[in-house]
Amino acid sequence: MKTYDAHHHPIQTQRGEQKDTQLLVTNEIGWILQGGVLISAVLILLGLFLLPTRPGGLSITRLLNFPQTLNAVRVGLLTWHAQAFIALGLLVLIATPVARVAVSILAFVLERDRKYIIITITVLAILLFSIFFLGSKTTAQLPQNMQGVHFSLLIVLLIFAGSLAAGLLGSLVGLGGGVLIVPLLTLAFGFPISFAIGASIISVIATSSGAAAAYVRDHMTNMRVGMFLELATTIGAISGALLAGLLSTSLLSVIFGIVLLISVAPVLFKIGEELPQGVKNDRWANWLHLAGSYPDQHLGREVSYQVTRTPYGMLMMYIAGAISGLLGIGSGTFKVLALDSLMRLPLKVSTTTSNFMIGVTAAASAGIYFSRGDIPPLLAAPVALGILIGALVGTRLLPHMSNKVLRCIFLPVIAVSALEMILHGLNIGPF
Repeated sequence: MKTYDAHHHPIQTQRGEQKDTQLLVTNEIGWILQGGVLISAVLILLGLFLLPTRPGGLSITRLLNFPQTLNAVRVGLLTWHAQAFIALGLLVLIATPVARVAVSILAFVLERDRKYIIITITVLAILLFSIFFLGSKTTAQLPQNMQGVHFSLLIVLLIFAGSLAAGLLGSLVGLGGGVLIVPLLTLAFGFPISFAIGASIISVIATSSGAAAAYVRDHMTNMRVGMFLELATTIGAISGALLAGLLSTSLLSVIFGIVLLISVAPVLFKIGEELPQGVKNDRWANWLHLAGSYPDQHLGREVSYQVTRTPYGMLMMYIAGAISGLLGIGSGTFKVLALDSLMRLPLKVSTTTSNFMIGVTAAASAGIYFSRGDIPPLLAAPVALGILIGALVGTRLLPHMSNKVLRCIFLPVIAVSALEMILHGLNIGPF
């Protein structure tokens, strides 16, 4: 016997149509993310291929000589300037999560979900305001402390290898890769932290776009949770990016390390937990339809879950966004912490939803960093390519891993990076 709604439509039919629409839209979003990543990678590789056609080789002078405005990129493309093509590839990468948000509006229109139409339009407006308005008001300022920094083909290859590892780990635990990129570039290679943060912003977007494409199509990401919380992360990211130009590099390093250490403590108490127990939707979660399910290949079944403490998660996401804009790390540590420990989502959903969100969070501050001259193409190129490859490998591994193993990976990565950055900021040790 069929049941009918107030408009005399079969309820079962409506639910089936809604599910078909959701499947169609998630597949489209996955393809948009993957397409953006592929176009970006092709443009970056084309720029790298053109490098030997111009004199100068790989040197600090050439590293610092790059287009820093959209008009400079356009002029460089007309003269086949290698770094202009790399810069265009990076701009396409920055635009990819923005395009994902725009398409999500269409998704919620098809579902006739007015609440999420308004939420998504607001997120898109914040992104466009940051990229085109705040970015245009920022003045480029290259760092002065480049003495002793070396840049060569070997350095580029080592950065690529380190970025590949960062992308793999970042896609597995939802951290965006920035927690490794900033220490790698500052501690191992001596680059100014402003350049490291700019490259890390790119790495965060690359991890998010590369990993989220697979996670969205595999239905492991909670898109409603991600979209709602992006309201807070984007506003926070703009706040952090504007504040970053006012703080010293040593202070940034110490803040970076303390933030990471704080994020380790709650995870220790739940290291053996596979799935959260006894979680019930709060009022916000019911109103926003945040509960969901995902296919867990490790457990061999569909796992349903509910969401709690949504307002506290929203507050934590603003803090996460501010840390992302300030430090260029994607703040995946705080996002996973909010989703896993506060809102009590399963860790796999927390990491995949964090990956889904971090690209949008980073894009909110990327325009400011690009206009400030903190994203040199020759440094960001090996980071972006390495991160993308590593993230794609990580997406193949995560569905088959347990939540316990993910926590065991999460802890040492964060702890080591945190201690190194604190020591570096305090000028203690060999760094």
